[in-house]
Amino acid sequence: MSGEAKDRHTTTQLLLRTRLSAMRVINIGPDPSLAYRPNLENSESKAKEDYRNFVSGSLYDRVFNTYKLMHTNQTLEFVKRKHSEWTGCNHTQMEMMDAIMSLDRLVDESDPDVDFPNSFHAFQTAEGIRQAHPDKDWFQLVGLIHDVGKIMALWDEPQWAVVGDTFPVGCKFQTSIVFRDNSFLDNPDEKNTAYNTEYGIYEPNCGLDNILMSWGHDEYLYRVMKFNKCSIPEEGLYMIRFHSFYPWHSHTDYMHLCNDKDRRMLPWVQEFNKFDLYTKTTDLPDVNQLKPYYQSLIDKYCPGVLKW
Repeated sequence: MSGEAKDRHTTTQLLLRTRLSAMRVINIGPDPSLAYRPNLENSESKAKEDYRNFVSGSLYDRVFNTYKLMHTNQTLEFVKRKHSEWTGCNHTQMEMMDAIMSLDRLVDESDPDVDFPNSFHAFQTAEGIRQAHPDKDWFQLVGLIHDVGKIMALWDEPQWAVVGDTFPVGCKFQTSIVFRDNSFLDNPDEKNTAYNTEYGIYEPNCGLDNILMSWGHDEYLYRVMKFNKCSIPEEGLYMIRFHSFYPWHSHTDYMHLCNDKDRRMLPWVQEFNKFDLYTKTTDLPDVNQLKPYYQSLIDKYCPGVLKW
């Protein structure tokens, strides 16, 4: 690591320690999983194939246990119950920027790539998109807000029902799901003959809009956007709703459930995924400098106080 890179890394760590210490002072504290996050000190030279390592590493047990809880408890019945609890958007009211900044209190315990609060990742993703797509301000905004649904974890929802990759329930769990071979053994839907076939409760090519996904931040934020009549284009809503659906957008599983609209939208979700994943580095953005620009996008597409 060069001297300049070392200085930048030291500054980054001091910034994080300062912010996290401040959180402890006011008794909110970072997510306890912070102590178990990997270090991205050498992220500047990190190869694409080194992201999303679910095979080895010091965090393997921690990440596996998160997915084990998810894959045991995310049943069709559970998902229906979460829809009834959350999609009425009657938990609180706040502006979008406040929701984004509240993610300073969250470190995603299912993510093997970052060790800093989620709000930094929000601005990193948005800035990556802004550089590549300067003419698509709605796309930039989606990069900023795509993980805001994780705010559920700050309202006592367990992280296994908030973060991580998503998948359909009510039909066969496909092979490309993370830890597929040994994490669904205790999920009752795995043994239910009405749910464990290729189509399960669904019809061929019925469309993802008619599929119940495992409950998490993707579906929740999508529902918040729809409930508040935000004007983000359909392409952006697909990015929000399905960016964690890796079996679909990265492995082409579940195509037998997709309709023509889903297939048209897939390239947009794949384009978004490049920025969601590969902008995760310790080169942290100056959030205060960026906030006025992104507030203008919020005011354009999802203004004012929103219901959550």
